[in-house]
Amino acid sequence: MPGISNISIPVGVFLLINLMISVEGLVKKGDYQNSVHQQNLESNSSTGSTASFPFLMPKVSPQTPDLYLCTPIKVDPTTTYYIVGFNPNSTMNTAHHMMIYGCGVPGNTKTTWSCGEMNIVSHEKSAIPCGPRSHSQIIYAWARNAKKLNLPKGVGFKVGKNSPTKYLVLQVHYAHIDKFKDGSTDDSGVFLDYTIEPKKLAGTLLLGSDGQIPAMKTEHLENACEVKENKVLHPFAYRVHTHGLGKVVSGYRVRTNSDGEQEWLQLGKRDPLTPQMFYNISNRDPIVEGDKIAVRCTLQSTRHRITKVGPTNEDEMCNFYLMYYVDQGETLNTKFCFSQGAPYYYWSNPDTGLHNIPHIEASTL
Repeated sequence: MPGISNISIPVGVFLLINLMISVEGLVKKGDYQNSVHQQNLESNSSTGSTASFPFLMPKVSPQTPDLYLCTPIKVDPTTTYYIVGFNPNSTMNTAHHMMIYGCGVPGNTKTTWSCGEMNIVSHEKSAIPCGPRSHSQIIYAWARNAKKLNLPKGVGFKVGKNSPTKYLVLQVHYAHIDKFKDGSTDDSGVFLDYTIEPKKLAGTLLLGSDGQIPAMKTEHLENACEVKENKVLHPFAYRVHTHGLGKVVSGYRVRTNSDGEQEWLQLGKRDPLTPQMFYNISNRDPIVEGDKIAVRCTLQSTRHRITKVGPTNEDEMCNFYLMYYVDQGETLNTKFCFSQGAPYYYWSNPDTGLHNIPHIEASTL
């Protein structure tokens, strides 16, 4: 994959299901494949002003634990839009996490679909959020009661006419379903602030790791990816994600200086069991071609079994989301970068090309 050197993407990291809603004013009804009702984001009548679109689950009632549900909307193809803010509408008592994907086409033509390994157990057909040969990128992610995110002034995610993102897909992971046993429904989602005024383009790079955590041990899942595109990235926000065993997640820009020594600059460091929102980056120095982005997740197991990276609450994850913008041109072609993780991949492996690795205190922030 061009742009950033990456290692194998772990199977089963992304899972979902899809649904649709009907909102008057910002969307219009239209035909979709198999006559599924879709939505189109319409132009805001006041050029340059900001409007809000409620991208919500259509009152769903999940009945399977660790269920991933998704709903798509079709962006109005006649206009280019810029998403400049995300206002979540959920709580951690309902949703384990939410994500918004930008897609060329959605992963299914149905109103709802199941997209993950857990749906094999529930005998539901599954599909990925974006079509298998479609443009796909993560635009936003939320967990643990994170609050609203506003992008820096003059920065936005481009969707619609002059963008490969023609659809948006909302994913909600329902880890626990006790509250729905009485037939209760849910409309978790995100209110999207958008404008048609041109912006500097925002992008999100997801770095993560496969691997496993031994029983009753502390383990480091690590990743490092080299930027291989001639672009200047201005990082402005980061988000970390693990499940219950996570202690600390940290990210660094690694640059080789004129003396051949690698300098490690911290981008962000966070306890993943605090609200998993996007936080301001620790240092906004640009990231350029040849730099590496290195991520470490420290996980501490109190379980008498091996815990593998996977989609459910009984599994683990190690994710670091880096939000950035570019002053000109398009964002990175590469959207994801993963390593094999422990016990196969560590920063200290000879083939990573990493040295001068700093001592990173994992027990304190």
